[in-house]
Amino acid sequence: MIQRRRLRLNALAGGGILVSMRVKTSVTIDERVLRAIDKATSRHRSRSRVIEEAAREFLGRRARAAREARDLAILNETADALNREMEDVLSYQADV
Repeated sequence: MIQRRRLRLNALAGGGILVSMRVKTSVTIDERVLRAIDKATSRHRSRSRVIEEAAREFLGRRARAAREARDLAILNETADALNREMEDVLSYQADV
């Protein structure tokens, strides 16, 4: 039951990304960035957790930006037709 709960929380916190297994890795980052990460850590929030949360936030923003770009492209593709339809509808409106 504890494991299921952890997976469900990870899915909610990650914007739909389900994490079922942790993998150890090595990265090289700027020393100043590492100091800032270390300042964000606490007894209950490890360096790995801070980096993972930052990566999830970054990936979530990228995914949202991609969705918004797709939506804008769809709107732009249909803008002329929608504008013509709006002008047609407005032509039936009585002057006040």
